[in-house]
Amino acid sequence: MRQQEIICTVCPMGCHIRVTGSDDQIQSLEGYTCRRGEQYARSEFVCPMRTLTTTVRVENSTEPLLAVRTAGPIPKEKLFDCMGLIRTAVFHAPVALHQILISNLGGTGVDLISCAERKER
Repeated sequence: MRQQEIICTVCPMGCHIRVTGSDDQIQSLEGYTCRRGEQYARSEFVCPMRTLTTTVRVENSTEPLLAVRTAGPIPKEKLFDCMGLIRTAVFHAPVALHQILISNLGGTGVDLISCAERKER
């Protein structure tokens, strides 16, 4: 049995939610003030997810770096593996806004997309 305090980020209230349970079984939730906070704490306790944002190298462009992000959240435990894949990737201009750069990043089922466009030199 483990206990975890989760600070909810869904709304500005920032509730401190105490979750008690083991693995994917939740025994109790205390401290949330809305349904969204309860859902957030449940998912954060069982399988924390994050949207990954970073930059990638772009060749043949007026700017060498491009802001990118995952199209949706990925499991927190896969962040470092995904960053390892992204770190070695090099892309070539032109790149369109929201273009898929890496499909199914690290087997997560989520794509890596561009947050801006890059034109050729």
